[in-house]
Amino acid sequence: MRQPVLSLKARALRFLSMREHSRLELKRKLARHAEEGDDIDALLDFLEKNNWLSQERFAESLIHRKASRYGNSRVMAELQSHGVNGEALAELKPGLAESETARAVEVWQRKFGTVAQDAAERSKQMRFLIARGFSSGAVRTALKGAPEDDDF
Repeated sequence: MRQPVLSLKARALRFLSMREHSRLELKRKLARHAEEGDDIDALLDFLEKNNWLSQERFAESLIHRKASRYGNSRVMAELQSHGVNGEALAELKPGLAESETARAVEVWQRKFGTVAQDAAERSKQMRFLIARGFSSGAVRTALKGAPEDDDF
């Protein structure tokens, strides 16, 4: 039995029900299914007007998914590739910067767990963290190892 053909609005709502999408990303996905005469931009405006599509929610969702594994530059680049620019990007940057060092230490701890004993191992750890998008300051701090628990 053949499934009925979904309208663009139904497809958009299905995509948005699975996870948050940026306007640019949703436009690309819907363009594959658009027929002549379909106005994708009008549909996206309608979805934004009804608060079903939100750049802010998308940015928060992407940060929540990626920040625990990647550094600021990688997360910011991904946001830009999804069409989040300008003022919205500038507002998100300070929040990420506050936690970057702690996130770098956490990623380093999960991957390596011990301080490098020689230059080769140190270089390997450094390249790994830099490739993940962490700043050089956060990488230097992470390579010193996890701070000892001073609570007791």
